Amino acid sequence: MKQKPTVVLVHGAFADSSSWSGVVEKLQADGYTVVAASNPLRGLHDDAAYVRQLVASIEGPVVLAGHSYGGAVITNAATGLNNVKALVYVAAFVPDEGESALDLAGKFPGSTLGETLHPVPVDLADGSGAADLYIKQEMFHRQFAADLPEGTATVMAAMQRPVTNVALEQASSAPAWKDIPSWFLVAAQDQNIPPQTQTWMAERAGATTVEVTASHAVSVSRPGDVARLIAEAAQVTE
Repeated sequence: MKQKPTVVLVHGAFADSSSWSGVVEKLQADGYTVVAASNPLRGLHDDAAYVRQLVASIEGPVVLAGHSYGGAVITNAATGLNNVKALVYVAAFVPDEGESALDLAGKFPGSTLGETLHPVPVDLADGSGAADLYIKQEMFHRQFAADLPEGTATVMAAMQRPVTNVALEQASSAPAWKDIPSWFLVAAQDQNIPPQTQTWMAERAGATTVEVTASHAVSVSRPGDVARLIAEAAQVTE
């Protein structure tokens, strides 16, 4: 039997690596080595370079999975990396070259994210100004995690990591999904990325697609479904 791939998980905006906890437990139980990367959420190109360096350091095959904005990150991070054998998008952005997450978010109607955002001015490492975007805590449950208990969503709201407007506005470079097989999990009750947008991106990428009844926080509310799709993608390397 071939070596099981290492699974690298990349969270998106308004979340952190703990959002993958249930998925990690299930994959580890199936014998996979898992790394939940800490996505900086500062800028698409810098975030992708950070993840790229992490993935390049791993020996053997890798399955790279991204949630939400993390999908844009893995799309850029995996380009040209020979050890990445599969891409898994979990209610995620799948940009083509020249597209930003912001462009894709508005492609079809249905997202209510904009009205929930709270911007906080921040200086980036290069000295330029930007805004850190948070979801207002009192709106987080309905917007991000409506299928989770209110108490769980309240804790997630307090722990959320902001994303800069720059990260969402930056255009993608050449996409890895044109060369690497991809899988996509559509969250049918997503208020951040409309399901219609998710389905359109998945079809464009030629991804193997499943749909589940879940909010944007599908990696938390439906970890079994997410882990099963990642394991299915991993089979291309086993």
